[in-house]
Amino acid sequence: MLRYDYLIVGGGMTADAAVSTLVAGDPEGKIGLVSAESDPPYNRPPLTKGLWRDKNLGAVWRKSARLGATLHLARRVERLDVDEKQAVDDEGQVYAYDKLLLATGGRPRRLPFDTDNEIVYYRTLADYRRVSNLAEEKERFAVIGGGFIGSELAAALAMNGKDVTMLFPEQGIGALRFPGDLAEFLSDYYGDKGVSVEAGALVSGIAREGEGYVLASRDGREYRADLVLAGVGIEANTQLAEVAGIETNDGIVVDRSLRTSQPDVFAAGDVAAFYDPVLSQRRRVEHEDNALTMGKMAGRAMTGEPVIYEHSPYFYSDLFELGYEAVGELDVRLETVSDWQKEFRKGVVYYLEDKRVRGVLLWNVWGQVDAARDIIAQGETFEPEDLVGRLPQ
Repeated sequence: MLRYDYLIVGGGMTADAAVSTLVAGDPEGKIGLVSAESDPPYNRPPLTKGLWRDKNLGAVWRKSARLGATLHLARRVERLDVDEKQAVDDEGQVYAYDKLLLATGGRPRRLPFDTDNEIVYYRTLADYRRVSNLAEEKERFAVIGGGFIGSELAAALAMNGKDVTMLFPEQGIGALRFPGDLAEFLSDYYGDKGVSVEAGALVSGIAREGEGYVLASRDGREYRADLVLAGVGIEANTQLAEVAGIETNDGIVVDRSLRTSQPDVFAAGDVAAFYDPVLSQRRRVEHEDNALTMGKMAGRAMTGEPVIYEHSPYFYSDLFELGYEAVGELDVRLETVSDWQKEFRKGVVYYLEDKRVRGVLLWNVWGQVDAARDIIAQGETFEPEDLVGRLPQ
């Protein structure tokens, strides 16, 4: 049996961030980290951004091991005994703990027709290595999904000179998040960059054809590629918590101090369902800012420091020469008000419910995240004309 003062299940950015504050808050505490990945903790955003530009793997590594945590890599915790305060991994190793952090993240959603695992569900550093190696010899890539990961991955491949086809059922890239006119512009923009954008394509099958693949859409069209990738969202890894009797609801439910329903068990990052006092709702956020901020807060809470997590996470993306930062709730079912300095090239989009701002998209506008947070937090009511020029561009 291995014994730790602090045991972390998960090896992502959240886990690493927790290590940093555990070491600061309890320098003598013994920290163990168990990760299903064979790589130590690394930064995930470069997998669809920077690594495709400079190929510098050395820049992605985080500091868990150097800070003193003991890493147990390529191990998967399969059972928790919260009464005995023990975790057991897939090789039967038992880890005893005083405090436990579940930073189990999420797993990619899989497509039901992919019964032979032909598709690469892009998420990990191992996926990057595989795809970047294949890109040295293959030319035609199909990317299923027009959301966050799909759009970034398609841009990265195209900027590396690859023949890329994007396929998704919506009417434009990012159509679940961006107003219709912006999503339509973005699809045309990708087309101008050489990406074949197949909006409205609901992929329903995949078959081998020689060394490549044929994708079939529900309307009878076919698309050929040397490699097929998918970025269609993730599902929270809550199974371990559920079996242990920890409350879950689209994630592991945590209180404002990031504690779960079981004593001395905390959760943070993609898997944690936390209450957002600004939006007055429980939510799960799958982005870097939340992972790092929540991980640090969880580490502080585990050492006994009183903490309250009321951070409004932001997220960002790079799409060829375009980019954005955003905060709050971006949902096209809300009313949207666009304030463009240059149409579709630079401006701010506000998302409103009952005339109150719920989310802000800063499109090629930088340094205004805190100001956008303030507009949401104030809870004032606005007419559309009140928002024109509200944030500097």
